[in-house]
Order: sequence, then structure tokens, then C-alpha cells
Amino acid sequence: MTNTDTADVVSTIRQVAALARAGSELVRVTVNTEEAAAAVPHIVDGLERANVQVPLVGDFHYNGHLLLAKHPACARALAKYRINPGNVGGKRHDANFRAIIEIALANQKPVRIGVNWGSLDQALLTQMMDDNAALAQPLDARDVTLSAMVESALRSAAFAESIGLGHDCMVLSAKVSGVQDLVEVYRRLAACCDYPLHLGLTEAGLGMKGIVASTAALSILVQEGIGDTIRVSLTPEPGGDRAEEVRVAQQVLQSLGLRSFTPQVSSCPGCGRTTSTFFQEMAQQIERYLRDQMPVWRERHPGVEELRVAVMGCVVNGPGESKHAHIGISLPGTFEEPVAPVYVDGKLRVTLRGERLVDEFLLLLDEYVDSHYPSAAVSTP
Repeated sequence: MTNTDTADVVSTIRQVAALARAGSELVRVTVNTEEAAAAVPHIVDGLERANVQVPLVGDFHYNGHLLLAKHPACARALAKYRINPGNVGGKRHDANFRAIIEIALANQKPVRIGVNWGSLDQALLTQMMDDNAALAQPLDARDVTLSAMVESALRSAAFAESIGLGHDCMVLSAKVSGVQDLVEVYRRLAACCDYPLHLGLTEAGLGMKGIVASTAALSILVQEGIGDTIRVSLTPEPGGDRAEEVRVAQQVLQSLGLRSFTPQVSSCPGCGRTTSTFFQEMAQQIERYLRDQMPVWRERHPGVEELRVAVMGCVVNGPGESKHAHIGISLPGTFEEPVAPVYVDGKLRVTLRGERLVDEFLLLLDEYVDSHYPSAAVSTP
């Protein structure tokens, strides 16, 4: 999801394009004001002119029914609407919800019904808490809250279907910020419906905490076959790279062997044999090079995302790991002359020496990609 002011067309186009280049297959933008709604068609047009092919999802809270009605060009331009049943509008909830669904129907757009425990329908939660309190053996508040989230999602989906939205035009989500809570609520939701489910640990946090928590939660659910789309929600560093969320989500799926997005690098953690910084810098340079090349390689070399590269620091496991990779390089160890054998498809190809060792390996890497992942055919009019 973008974090720009959607009314700032240029900045939003720039960030959407960056997310798409990183591999995001859907991008969500906040639509919360008249200015944001008016900007959406211009953002979509700008992306098309820049040849950025990524569906744009509008995130609506509180006033979505008003903005979509007042700005039909926004309603047409978006690929999907995201609404939260808890934020549709108090006493006029049903009327406002109906208005959004009817606009979706008129424009043939799918809808994500996104329940969030931070903004759960309070009337429903209160009712279920009261009913629970009357039981001879009441459940704890956590259990009732998770049940209320599932109930809110299912009731909203049923209401949308009663208005005319197709069963196959909805995606449900039930986001919480605790790993065990997320696993539990999605297991319950998956057990009682067959709607596509969008997964994400909401408000996951900063840096390592957010990455580890998101990975833990998503991996459990995806491994169980639960979930159709995923998002990682990280608090970025000031001025940080928003695309980090995309790369983490991709790595979760790729580490589980479910999809491939970018060449994978095996590199050792280092030990007393690899205390020099040369190995660390080499691994970093190669990893960065692969990431930077992927936007181009993705278009020119179908299948390159399956490439496996090994970057090892010493002779203990280095040659073996290099042989298991498509292409691998290993150093001899600490304080020794940088002499690095390169293995290609399990066989020793060349031994590199000297200050240009990394540059020469990158040339071999390019050569491997060109020869093993032929360029996609270019159609001519």
C-alpha cells in the first residue's frame, strides 16, 4: 500500500511504479478525500502512460459511499474497492454499504471486505459480548472478538450477495496484529466459507520485529493452504523504501517453495575463517546486483527468477554449496589471497583472482542468464 498523499498525483505515481517494479501485483491507495478521489483517474492514466501495468485498489473508510458516488471517474478507474464493515457508517451502515456495493456492481468491480479488530463493528461486538456474558460458561473476550470478526465478514459478504454482488467478486480479510490471533481467526474463517482470503498481519511494526512476526504468521497459514493474496505491513524507516514490504512478502512465498520472484542467493554467515569484510561486501554486492537487474530480467528472461546463486566465504562448505547452485563462487578464507573458484551447473568453470573478482563474477552471471534464459520473443505489429 502506498503511503503518499493520494491527491499528490506525481508522488503517488512514482511510488506505485516503484512498488510494481519491485514485483507488487496489486497496489492499494488511500481514497479519503475529495482531492484523493479526483486524483485517482489521473494516477491511473499516468501509470498507463508509463507502461506500469498494476491494478489499483481504492481503500475507503467512513465516506466511501459519498466519494464513489460523487466521483464516478474514480469508481471506474479503480480495479477493486476495499471497505471495512466497521467503518461504513453507524446507524446508516446498511444504506452506506448498499451504496458502495451498487456502485461496484454498476462498474463491474470486485470488493474486498476487510474486517480489522482495531475498527470492528461495535454494535455487533457489543451484541456478541452481551450474549456471551449470559452463558453459563462464558468464553474469554479474545475468543468472542475473533468470533465477531468472522461473523462481521460473513454477514457483510452475505449482505453484498443479497444486493447482487457475485460470490466470486468478493475477497475477505480479518486482520489483527498478534501472530496467534491471526492464525486462529483465519483458520476459523477458512473453515466456514470458500471466499478468497487476503492475509496480512496488520500493524506488524518496525524492522526485524515486523518482518519476523509477519513471516511467522503468514508462513503457518500459507503452508496450510489458507490465503489467496498476502500483504506485509511494515512501519518504514523515515524516508525508507516502501518496496521492502513487497520483497518480504515475496520472500515468504519463495522460501516456502510456492512461487519464485527473484534469484535466490545462498551465503554463509561467516566464522573465524571469514572475518575479513571482503566476503561480506562481495555477498552484498551480488545480492544488490540481482535485485537491481530483476525489473529488466523479468521482462527479457522468463524463468530467471528460478536462478540459484551461491556466495560462500571459505573452502569448508563453499565448493559444495557452489556445486548445488546454478552458479556459485567461494573464497578460500581469511587472510588468504582472494582466489575464488566459480562453479557453473556443478562444474568448475574458472578461478578468479585479484581486485576485479566481483566484477568478473557478475559478467559470468550475466552470461549465464543470457545463455540459460533466452530472451522472450518480441511481437511485431
